[in-house]
Amino acid sequence: MHIPDGYLGPTTCGFFYVVMAPIWAIASKIVKKTLSAKQVPLLAIGAAFSFVIMMFNVPIPGGTTGHAVGGVLVAILLGPWAASIAITVALVIQALLFGDGGITAIGANCFNMAFVLPFVGYYIYKAISYDSSVNSNRRVVAAGIAGYLGINVAAALAGIEFGVQPLLHHAANGQALYCPYGLNVALPTMLGEHLLVFGWVDAIVTALVIKYLQKQAPELLYKVS
Repeated sequence: MHIPDGYLGPTTCGFFYVVMAPIWAIASKIVKKTLSAKQVPLLAIGAAFSFVIMMFNVPIPGGTTGHAVGGVLVAILLGPWAASIAITVALVIQALLFGDGGITAIGANCFNMAFVLPFVGYYIYKAISYDSSVNSNRRVVAAGIAGYLGINVAAALAGIEFGVQPLLHHAANGQALYCPYGLNVALPTMLGEHLLVFGWVDAIVTALVIKYLQKQAPELLYKVS
């Protein structure tokens, strides 16, 4: 799902940097106010977890990759704003040090994976697990569904961002200047891989970790009770 350099036009890249700038600022302020000193190590662990799980990339036709993200799990444990910070850190390190995702596309990648994904997943989890006890199996199911839907919404957005490039940026003869694939190719390609494979990886990992924490460290789940 990492968008590389050269696949989004400068207008699109600039737009997502502008969108993400206030989101990063708000997230930083909220995390400073709401995250306790005991939770700071968990934020670092969340960033590391997301970094590691995203490194298992599988190439997808069209120039990008498919992978799990783990952002919904971080959002469930620390809140979506903290997850936004954690995943942003992971994405920036991957882009700058490992070439995984383009530097020009950091704004777009963060919008998809560090903003939309954790927020969608978090509120789906909250809605399904509403008023349930910390050790309820409904929370495990909610976590799995949230992980699955969160990553697929993010994948759909990436597909749309790819697919509109030929419409936004093309030569006089109609040749695409950046991503050459339209929505009819980019969107089903991105969604297909994540609906069939990577969404299930995220769902299973998220559900299993919540199930484990219910038994071993239920205090970590009280924040989202």
